[in-house]
Amino acid sequence: MASANSYKLRCSIPGHEMDVRGLASAAFPEGAFVSVSRDRTGRVWVPNSSPDKGFTEMHCMSGHSNFVSCVCIIAPSETYPRGLIATGGNDNNICVFTMDQPQPLFTLKGHKNTVCTLSSGKFGTLLSGSWDTTAKVWLNEKCMMTLEGHTAAVWAVVILPEQGLMLSGSADKTIRLWKAGRCEKTFTGHEDCVRGLAVISNAEFFSCSNDASIRRWLVDTGECAQVYYSHTNYIYSMAVFPNTSICFPAVIWRTGEDRSLRIWRQGDCTQTIRLPAQSVWCCCILPNGDIAVGASDGIIRVFTEAEDRMASVEDLQAFEDELSKATIDPKLGDLGDIKMEDLPGREHLDEPGNRDGQTRLIKDGQKVEAYQWSVSDGRWMKIGDVVGGSNQQSSKSVMYEGKEYDYVFTIDVNEGGPSMKLPYNVSEDPWLTAHNFLQKNDLSPMFLDQVANFIIENTKGHVVGPAQPIFFTHLIFLHTGSGRYIPGSGPNPSGPVGVADPFTGGGAYSSAALRQTATNIYFPKTDGVTFEQANGTQIIAKLKELNGGAPQEHKLSEDNLESLEMLLVAACEPVSSKPPPTLQQINLLWKAAHWPEDIVFPVLDIMRLAVRHPLVNESLCGEAEGVQLCNHLLSLMRPEGRPANQMLALRTLCNCFSGRHGRALLMAQRETVLSRAADLATVCNKNIHIALATLVLNYAGCLHSQPDLEAKAQCLSVASRALETVQDKEAVFRLLVSLGTTVASDQTARDLARSLGVNSQISKYSSVSDPSKVAECCQDPMNNLLFG
Repeated sequence: MASANSYKLRCSIPGHEMDVRGLASAAFPEGAFVSVSRDRTGRVWVPNSSPDKGFTEMHCMSGHSNFVSCVCIIAPSETYPRGLIATGGNDNNICVFTMDQPQPLFTLKGHKNTVCTLSSGKFGTLLSGSWDTTAKVWLNEKCMMTLEGHTAAVWAVVILPEQGLMLSGSADKTIRLWKAGRCEKTFTGHEDCVRGLAVISNAEFFSCSNDASIRRWLVDTGECAQVYYSHTNYIYSMAVFPNTSICFPAVIWRTGEDRSLRIWRQGDCTQTIRLPAQSVWCCCILPNGDIAVGASDGIIRVFTEAEDRMASVEDLQAFEDELSKATIDPKLGDLGDIKMEDLPGREHLDEPGNRDGQTRLIKDGQKVEAYQWSVSDGRWMKIGDVVGGSNQQSSKSVMYEGKEYDYVFTIDVNEGGPSMKLPYNVSEDPWLTAHNFLQKNDLSPMFLDQVANFIIENTKGHVVGPAQPIFFTHLIFLHTGSGRYIPGSGPNPSGPVGVADPFTGGGAYSSAALRQTATNIYFPKTDGVTFEQANGTQIIAKLKELNGGAPQEHKLSEDNLESLEMLLVAACEPVSSKPPPTLQQINLLWKAAHWPEDIVFPVLDIMRLAVRHPLVNESLCGEAEGVQLCNHLLSLMRPEGRPANQMLALRTLCNCFSGRHGRALLMAQRETVLSRAADLATVCNKNIHIALATLVLNYAGCLHSQPDLEAKAQCLSVASRALETVQDKEAVFRLLVSLGTTVASDQTARDLARSLGVNSQISKYSSVSDPSKVAECCQDPMNNLLFG
């Protein structure tokens, strides 16, 4: 067991590009551990030789097609004397690796949704838990049994060391004890999702929950022996120091919402370690008693109580300085509402604290600073500046060119070249700021998404003020000359066709336009949303321009070009006013859709408009041809594909919902279509995100009155995953409407949404002021659906 010494930083380990979501101590090499991340990789870290106190990456593992969310070590065996690494991901799969190979030894498939927890037992047994509400037992690359009974996502699993018993904790607030695939006992008491389990012995275990409590349970009786409170928000996981014989072993558990790691000994919280990251996701105990912690900033930090392994004085001070520069939103922690006039000044820090981890706020001029009492150091340590309180505004403290800004970023565009300064205030639109920065420094607009997302990522926690939507569609197509063609743009008053996009164009849905017969104005939304905005003249002009340079085998004759133009007009004008599309025109469109990917986009633009016509919808989406259409569009939506084609393929799929045959096709192909579409959430392009959100919304509308829980689970999963990365407010709004539509009038789907953590995502957007519809969508109607 750990001694009574305090833990201090040993080292910080950068390497992952996104959140570190899982950690596990490895069996080999000595002192090594494994991390997994939302960047889709796992990494093995080995300790450096003395006197270096850090770790070096042994190798990087890949194999998942989406976020990696959990990891565990399978104990050494005769076949694999170094043990194995198992990782679970948002692609519904489990990848199993050897300790020295970057590619999976094998992949376990069977779960129907994200694999979010893993535990290993004797003889190579592996237990997995998933958002699909089940746990599965695996042995020798096969699923031996499925544990069914939970009514919501299974967030935590663990195998007891003896007796062949297994535990599973769920978002349905219960813990189940399993033996031979049968539920022997159900433990109740938590008031919210059970997120973590840790075994003390065969007779006892701990659990932690979103209800901010930790409970100690007796296995035999099912009794809750003790409840611990210290955290102020969600507690996601825990770890127990091994080889302890006392009844209250030393335990660590952590929460992402108050950015802390807390260490308990014999029932008391003896140390609180704050971290300079938005969320603290995971922790594990290394064989020497050190603690590794993973966070949302992609950095792993290792803490130790051994003086000879502690970081240098300079590194410890740098860590403390980094922590002091953090910004804290009081609504997300234990600080409560802040009234500037009631706060004491800096002299309040002369008084010692009452306990380790105690938080104290002081007023320093127009700023509010948060300090934490450290028992081991006997002093108050600054843990950040408080922003967002009812009477507290963020302080503008950075001067640049004679003006005050919340941030002044340094941007390095070319390695070795001069750095550029990017000033930013949190009340500004990051996209407009990025646009102005690029123009001022004569940089390519191709950098727009990269710069804007850099601003968004590095100002998390601040509420961005009013921002009008700005469409930088020239990022998708960079053409010279007048009359530049932008797919999906318009309408041009002089053009022959053009109808406004119902969500973003002149006919945008207002609150009244979205009003349904239900009890709220936004959902359920059961009629399909299509992309109708167009400029036919420019589409045809671009088609002819590219046709001139097309490979000979793809070049269209003048007659064929005229036929496609007639098809475009017939598809976009009222059905009664023009001759209907002919089969010859439709076949020609299908043939042209197979142009090379670098020139096919105007053909796709014609297709996404034409497929709304009943005759085209029936012809392209019918039983025989529909699967070919779907497969072709999905091939254009590859994550490594061209953004223009990805966007137009998504829009075409959305428009297919306008006809009976298209709806039937997409419902039959739902699993494949949504899986491929979900991969595009990580592409930094707002137009793609809006199209993705619209596709999810159309599926939600079709599923609203159906009892297909599996289909709704996928819809909820895609929407929830997209909300983690999508920034554009219109896309966010459509995703929120899709969530509300999916769960409306369906209690089971509602429970599933809660189990996926959708409620916290909704809370995140409940205070967005512009556009107001985002916050309105998150308020009472949505809250009643997901919390009621």
